[in-house]
Amino acid sequence: MSTLPTHPGAVTVLVTRRVKLGHETAYEQLMRDIMRAAAEFPGHLGAQLVRPDDQPGSEPGLYHVVFAFDSQQHLQAWQDSPARSLGLAALEPLVEGPAHMQMIGLANWFMTSAQQPPPRWKVAIMSWLGIFPTVLVLFLLIGDMLAQWPLVPRVMTLTGLVVLIMTWVVAPQLTRLLKPWLHAHKT
Repeated sequence: MSTLPTHPGAVTVLVTRRVKLGHETAYEQLMRDIMRAAAEFPGHLGAQLVRPDDQPGSEPGLYHVVFAFDSQQHLQAWQDSPARSLGLAALEPLVEGPAHMQMIGLANWFMTSAQQPPPRWKVAIMSWLGIFPTVLVLFLLIGDMLAQWPLVPRVMTLTGLVVLIMTWVVAPQLTRLLKPWLHAHKT
C-alpha cells in the first residue's frame, strides 16, 4: 500500500467500484497493474487501493481507489491515456455498474464546478469547522470500542471514517451553509 504525499496544488480522485462476488482477487491484481501504470505518468504522487476488509462496516465488494497527481493537467493526462482505458476495459467483466469518481482534497470539498477554489485560509477554517465536530462525535460514539485496538488500525479507521463523513455529509452541508462567505470576493 503506497502513501499519498502532500503537494501544493495536488489533485486527488477517489474511484469507487462494486466488484462482483468471486472476482475480488482478479480485480485487486488488475487494479495493482493499473496503479503501476499510473505511476509511470508525469506528476504521479501515489495511489492506494482500499479493500472492503480495510474498512469496518463497509459493504462487501465495495472497493475504493485513490489516485493523486501534482496538478489537474497531469491527472487529466492519466485519465485520457490509452493505458488507463485498457485497464478499465479489463476491469469491466469484474465489476457491477459504473464507477463513481469524486475529486477529493480540502479545496475540492468547498468548490463547485464554476468556481475557483477559495483562499487557503478559508479552506483551513472550513476544514476545522467540519473535522473537529466529526472527530469529536466519532470519539464519543466509537472511541471506547477502538481504545483496545493497536494504534495504526485505530488511526486508519478513524481517519477513514472522517474522510468519508466529511466528503459525503459534512463538507457539502458546510459549503451550502457558508457559500457566500467561502466564495466572497476580496475587497
